[in-house]
Amino acid sequence: MDLTLLRTFVAVHRAGSFTRAATLLGLSQPAVTSQIRTLERQLGRPLFHRRARGVTPTAVGDELAHKAAPHLDALLRITESERGAAGALRTLHLAGSPEFLCLRVLPALALLVGQGHTLRATPQTDAEVSLHGLAAGHHDLVVTTAHPRGGLFTATALCDEEHVLVAAPYWAALVDMDRLREEGCAALDGIPLVEVHESLPLVTRYWTAVFDTLPDARSLAATVVVPDLRAVLECVRAGAGLAVLPRYLCQDALDSGRIVALAEPAVPPLRTWFLVVRTGSLALAHLARAHERLLDAAAHW
Repeated sequence: MDLTLLRTFVAVHRAGSFTRAATLLGLSQPAVTSQIRTLERQLGRPLFHRRARGVTPTAVGDELAHKAAPHLDALLRITESERGAAGALRTLHLAGSPEFLCLRVLPALALLVGQGHTLRATPQTDAEVSLHGLAAGHHDLVVTTAHPRGGLFTATALCDEEHVLVAAPYWAALVDMDRLREEGCAALDGIPLVEVHESLPLVTRYWTAVFDTLPDARSLAATVVVPDLRAVLECVRAGAGLAVLPRYLCQDALDSGRIVALAEPAVPPLRTWFLVVRTGSLALAHLARAHERLLDAAAHW
């Protein structure tokens, strides 16, 4: 059986779409369709059900993918190992949150650059856009807090991010901490707020987890909105108001006393970061090295 046909079949099985598989393989959609039809004729059985949006595998298709995909991935690993031995290392294309890329991911991958790798990073605040780019083959790896579903992607938990409610010392001095502990967020009414979006995503998540309520738009409105957490931190340090920030981003400012944590809940709000790749692509040596390096680094974050 032609390995090219099997490779195309596995790509379609994982992508759930002839169009997405064609993009990943660098082929035209008619070429992918033709190869799948050829394979179906050779096997004498249909491999996919054609739907309005993509395709779903038949029982025969699922069985073939289960048998063939591991062997194709192993062959790809052998090929990539030979390329690596010859010095033909490939560029790694990353995408994800600009702050997390800047402060966590890229420093962790710096050693790979010293070993001859090249990196290209695309800051992207919209997880859906990043995952669409991953599916289309524009990125090799996406770091995101969104856990994708389906067989096209493989997601690995990287680390948990703790969120902290912070303000400059001036504003912290005006907060009645006893009232905050007893009455919750009502003690913060009237304090200006710095956020990344008008919808108050970080504050809403924090208020729900810690105070078991939604923020009151009448008493807590965003005074500064800037779509970059590093800018939010600088605004808070300058006295613009309170904010919810990830601890990794603001720990130095907390340690130096330039900002103050307004609450220390017993169970702080957390969100999980994931490393997301196209299923099967960890057979690529350069991607597997980066993936392993990030997991090793995250153990110390």
